[in-house]
Amino acid sequence: MNTVQTIFRFQVGDALRSRWLILHFLLFLLLTEGLLLASGFSDKALVSLINVVLLLVPLISLVFGVIHQYNAREFVELLLTQPVRRRDLFAGLLAGIGVPMTLSFVLGIFLPFAWHGGLDPVQGSRLFALLGLGSVLTLTCISVAVAVSIRQTDRIRGIGLALFLWLAYAVLFDGAIMLSVVLLDHWPIEKAMIVVMLMNPVDIIRLVLLQVFDAAAMMGYTGAVFTRFFEDGMGYAVAATALSFWLILPTWLARHAFLRKDF
Repeated sequence: MNTVQTIFRFQVGDALRSRWLILHFLLFLLLTEGLLLASGFSDKALVSLINVVLLLVPLISLVFGVIHQYNAREFVELLLTQPVRRRDLFAGLLAGIGVPMTLSFVLGIFLPFAWHGGLDPVQGSRLFALLGLGSVLTLTCISVAVAVSIRQTDRIRGIGLALFLWLAYAVLFDGAIMLSVVLLDHWPIEKAMIVVMLMNPVDIIRLVLLQVFDAAAMMGYTGAVFTRFFEDGMGYAVAATALSFWLILPTWLARHAFLRKDF
């Protein structure tokens, strides 16, 4: 067993003993079960889960990721005194928190649908799209959290920065978009709006999911712009490229900082 696997197994064991991970799993399990019971097992439950995922996944992943990394600082410092390559240590640490968080999210939403059953093929494909994009969002936010915790040594400031990033991307960004639309409604800003929306991974996933769920009526002005963009299929390719960028960039920034940090 190589170094990455050893660190990964230790991190997974540590995460499984954490109350955060259990609460994360139970939260999505209970919310999904409640939505299924309240909506009568219709498409409404899946559509409602979009908002739950886009609001809670970034918040929990960012905050838990930052706190977990600060708690693991002494463990990291101990391993750095051993003949362990930093790149292996970073890979083990990132996978050790990203994989358990993603699995707890997927199982928390999937299990209620599995034991109730009754989904048709279209609903099944929409559920898997939700789980897949939610997993991408989880891994992206975990990478951002690791980057924040490495670059910011003060725990309070690190947690505050994580909360600010969640507020900015999940709440303030859309408000700024809508304000811009109102102030610039006499200008041809549609193409510029598409570029701006690609700057927010939460918005990209929201728009792709609403396209998959055929819920354009809920999308407002920004959604209408993207609906036309998705019509020829090019929009999905651009969205996939942008999401890949958002997954790779924070991971690279975190790895770059970890390899050069003086712990």
